[in-house]
Amino acid sequence: MRCSAGSGSAAARGSAVNAARPSGPTYDAVLFDLFTALLDSEPLWREVAGSAAAGATWREESSRLAYSAGRYRPFVETIAQAARLAGVPPTLAAELVRGMGEQLGPWPEAPGVLRKLRERVRIGVVTNCSEELGQHAAGRVGVDFDTVVTAEAAGAYKPRPEPYRLALDRLGVQPSRALFVAGSPADITGARDAGMYVCWHNRLRLPLGEREPPLAQLDSLEQLLALASSASVEPPMFNSGSTE
Repeated sequence: MRCSAGSGSAAARGSAVNAARPSGPTYDAVLFDLFTALLDSEPLWREVAGSAAAGATWREESSRLAYSAGRYRPFVETIAQAARLAGVPPTLAAELVRGMGEQLGPWPEAPGVLRKLRERVRIGVVTNCSEELGQHAAGRVGVDFDTVVTAEAAGAYKPRPEPYRLALDRLGVQPSRALFVAGSPADITGARDAGMYVCWHNRLRLPLGEREPPLAQLDSLEQLLALASSASVEPPMFNSGSTE
């Protein structure tokens, strides 16, 4: 686990917040990205696209389009548009979406870690896809979630605040009492702007770029168990700008 370092003032604020925290679990809920943080979807993109390079480009374009879309539009249309941009036949979009709901498996440690977490806190998913796909794919993790929020249900794609807020509202949890496990750098910004603490399951070793570091980067979900009950965390950063 690689923890980000905060400034002196942030550390002082964190100490003040932590001193006021009750004993026991630090969070009331842990929310997850689905298709990267919990499920290993990279092999499917490669298989459907026909090569590792084409699959990686298609996936990158799909993520870029979804995270820049704002209001929800049918997920399969987003995947098809990304395919055209990646030089992949757009007719393969339906095959990919079908595979995402029927073939994906979780990271090896995910089911065990989530079962242990569920003994302490509520758990949920916030994912950029259709309602049907999100429910089916979440079922592939092998754990019962307290809520599964999709972009379709929220009416908007992450990193807009609506999906994160819908999950928190369903659970009845305040943002400052929730930890979000991001699967991509854009998710870090979105969840933090919604007022949550954020860590990043960077299994794919993606670059952070110029974004503000998360609370921690995880090489494995096993490390989440200690983080989720840690008393040494900094307060989440809120975005004072417009979310429209």
